[in-house]
Amino acid sequence: MTRARLRALGLAAVCLAVAALAFAQLRRPAPTAAAQRPVLLLLTSLPLVFGEDFSIEGGGSPALTALQARYRVVPISVASPAELAKGRLLLMAQPFAQPPEDLVALDQWLRGGGRVLLLADPLLEWPSKRALGDRLRPPTMFTDTGLLGHWGLRLDAPDRPGMKRSSLGDRPIVTASPGSLHGGCRISADGIVARCDIARGRATVVADADLLDAGNLGDAGPRNLQAVSQELDALK
Repeated sequence: MTRARLRALGLAAVCLAVAALAFAQLRRPAPTAAAQRPVLLLLTSLPLVFGEDFSIEGGGSPALTALQARYRVVPISVASPAELAKGRLLLMAQPFAQPPEDLVALDQWLRGGGRVLLLADPLLEWPSKRALGDRLRPPTMFTDTGLLGHWGLRLDAPDRPGMKRSSLGDRPIVTASPGSLHGGCRISADGIVARCDIARGRATVVADADLLDAGNLGDAGPRNLQAVSQELDALK
């Protein structure tokens, strides 16, 4: 896919996401006025804002609902300077591959004081109706084109798939076939979470994105979302 088509695809997805967010906000009252909440940029390939059929009806996941209770969620298409300028806190959840110039922009934004929670999954198990190879299907493996290495990290795939209990901050989480992180940041004993101070910015990297799939994790789903929200609160 050409860079122009990639950006066009991302822009179309964000337009639908914004429409879905507006529709969802009209349908349910928020505990706090949206204008009073801090901005959370959202860059993801996962069907968090709308379903895989891009329908506004029924759009919105449990993860989005949990995030909207605390943040004014702003979907972005790519990590370009113009998009990143919309906020200083970013949730990247299994994003599509970013163009090289946008990876540079993301790194500069972070070093200038940005905050990012990156869910980078080397073996995504999120269910999808889309065929393998479909450009809109979330990538099974986090596409790292040098970003983690630039931050001093390496992400390895799991030796064996399966559910695993871990923690994010002081909250327990359940992950699905998480990877392991290695490098110079502060890394949890099980290798699932890394916290990095990068110039004036901070990044938390989690080697799993399935933890956001609250609808398929039973009782662990809400606890996972609470842990993610708490981590974002700690970063901002």
